[in-house]
Amino acid sequence: MTPKIFISRIVPDPGLALIKEHFPPFDGAQGVDLWTADLPPTRAELIERSRGVDGLLCLLTDKVDGELMDAIGPQLKVISSMSVGVDHIDIPAATARGIPVGNTPGVLTDATADQTFALLLAAARRLAEGERYLRAGKWVTWSPSLLLGADLVGATLGIVGFGRIGQAVAKRAQGFDLRVIYHDPTSKPAYNAQPVDLDTLLRESDFVSIHVPLNSETKHLVNAEFLAKMKPSAVLVNAARGGILDQNALYHALKSKQIFAAALDVTDPEPLPMDSPLLELENCLIVPHLGSASKKTRDMMSLLAAQNLVAGLKGERLPNCFNPQVYG
Repeated sequence: MTPKIFISRIVPDPGLALIKEHFPPFDGAQGVDLWTADLPPTRAELIERSRGVDGLLCLLTDKVDGELMDAIGPQLKVISSMSVGVDHIDIPAATARGIPVGNTPGVLTDATADQTFALLLAAARRLAEGERYLRAGKWVTWSPSLLLGADLVGATLGIVGFGRIGQAVAKRAQGFDLRVIYHDPTSKPAYNAQPVDLDTLLRESDFVSIHVPLNSETKHLVNAEFLAKMKPSAVLVNAARGGILDQNALYHALKSKQIFAAALDVTDPEPLPMDSPLLELENCLIVPHLGSASKKTRDMMSLLAAQNLVAGLKGERLPNCFNPQVYG
């Protein structure tokens, strides 16, 4: 019997092609049900369309909790997310039900590290401000004091979270002659980066880049106290998860010039409401979660997500399983 699958958004072709290859026909009657709207399904739509499926391929925009798992039914064999982070999935609930959860680690490391450095450079040299300044017709002459930014050569980059992406950022920092320090009790030194405690990192860093996962311990890790320990000339970059940052505290730190600038690839919520006070600030650069947004990377993410889905539906071990204890 052909398994029933719900895919909560159109994912890039490599993933869809693999699913079609293993589980034809590709239609909602008996097989794959694909959500084709631009916006993600609402909670009610997600529950209704997922009910009775054997496999769920979701995105980080979908809240997959115990309630949804129970609504889907006990036949659910696998949850596969086209993401590295799985903070949108209740992992203990899935594990308790014996459901393996797949994610897509590794393939977006370089793309996210590139995005981090793009944000760091843009904030340091005030590129977004300069572009807005030009488009507003304010550029009337070259000025020796116009939009002065921060230098990288000889500066210190502090990386909070030294996993794959944090280390890839440290690797890129070598080309800019940055001194790199990091805080992560579980990681070993790499790329000439020196481990330090968090207070030392915040006190010494000219740039602070966040690369920890979002969980109960890191929720609002970057808060008023954290920001108060940074240099007034420092730049904060967050390309991890929006919930790690207390956006109200960041607004006040930027507004009062407590820190020089911030560059965010992620927000909480996403999308950021247009009435967010952060959007009033010239020294806050925000882009719409583009960390993995290169064609090659998204193609690979969709393929890994599909491989996890196919393996789970065939009763095989997921190539990338976030909760391997289900196989215990």
